[in-house]
Amino acid sequence: MEGGGPMKMKIEEANVDGFLSPQENGGYYRYAAPCVFYGSPLPREITQGEDKKKRRPHFMHVFICVPVAPGRSRVITTFPRNFGVWLDKIIPRWCYHIGQNAIFDSDMYLLHLEERNFAAAGIENWQKAVYVPTSSDKMVITFRNWFRKHCKNQVAWAAPTIDQHPPTPTKDKLMERYWSHVAQCRSCSAALKAMKAMEAALQVAAVVLVGFLAVAKGTPVVTSVIHRTAVASLAVLCFAASRWLASFVRNNFYFQDYVHAYM
Repeated sequence: MEGGGPMKMKIEEANVDGFLSPQENGGYYRYAAPCVFYGSPLPREITQGEDKKKRRPHFMHVFICVPVAPGRSRVITTFPRNFGVWLDKIIPRWCYHIGQNAIFDSDMYLLHLEERNFAAAGIENWQKAVYVPTSSDKMVITFRNWFRKHCKNQVAWAAPTIDQHPPTPTKDKLMERYWSHVAQCRSCSAALKAMKAMEAALQVAAVVLVGFLAVAKGTPVVTSVIHRTAVASLAVLCFAASRWLASFVRNNFYFQDYVHAYM
């Protein structure tokens, strides 16, 4: 909390098409009904006296959230920018996706529970299930008002009862990454395949090195303690690397528990 401060937000242009929330620093966020939310912390327009020909750094957050079934949504994200684009040619996409998945995990379980709390309180009484006293809550409140006014608090298939939602699964099922993302993503699935192959190769190398030590013992091939130590150390290093890689694959491509300290 050190160095933090209030986020003063206001709402403009609230209508059936969504709403606009300009920020104090010149940035903005817009909800474009029914499924798109986008914006940027940077100013939208060129300020007075600024060179219009100068290419100012700019980036955006774009989220497309599509309801696909009661309790389930498909989220599509992108972060367009006009600087540092060359990094995308060096850093593979799966590296970005790992970071984004960690962010989603930080919210997913809590949102899953809140959805059921809303239903239990009654969709019309959603504010009884949450505490939204600050100006930074204005976008949430405005969206809920839009949802009530233009959608009658429900998606086409939904009924405002808790029985409409599927049973709450365990966290490893709710937050699994393979079927929800990796299997659908060419970059992540290719990275997973390559890492599994590397893990197997490291394990084979460790076994081969140990076998080599056993076979070469007492022969002129490995004559000194230094040679034996070096080969043994390499075998241990290969095995340790394979275990680390296995853990990395499990945590980033399948499931990693997220501990919500204040749940």
